[in-house]
Amino acid sequence: MTDLEKRVSELVIEKFTDRPDLFIIAIKMHENGKLTILLDGDQGISIQDCAAVSRHVGFHLEEENQIDTAYHLEVSSPGIESPLLLLRQYQKNISRNVHIKLVDGGQMEGKLLAADDQEIEIEELIKEKGKKVTAAIRTLPFTQIAETKVLISFK
Repeated sequence: MTDLEKRVSELVIEKFTDRPDLFIIAIKMHENGKLTILLDGDQGISIQDCAAVSRHVGFHLEEENQIDTAYHLEVSSPGIESPLLLLRQYQKNISRNVHIKLVDGGQMEGKLLAADDQEIEIEELIKEKGKKVTAAIRTLPFTQIAETKVLISFK
């Protein structure tokens, strides 16, 4: 993390002092001058929260002359297609269906049952040709997971 990204993180945390339900997912200063801040909350995050962070960070960066070139500040929540990156995101999505890409190239889907700092537990539905669908509880260490995305159901 660069010094600028560390300072931005401090500013965001400063803005969240009264909101322990909100958290930082990522902060990145891109070479093209775009500074992105990804935020989330245990119950989601509102546009108003993102706007407040944008104003707070933007004001302090300008006051402190942290960036000496033109830049574009973008504060948002992760999109529907964004993978889960933090344990807190996994815990927030317990009981939702997820799609997991494994490091070995395999894939699986199931209901996220639990997550701790070492592993996740999912209930995987196993479909075998000509047989009834069965459910199996699987524990996966994070070292075996390449990517996890929440599946969205429109039912």
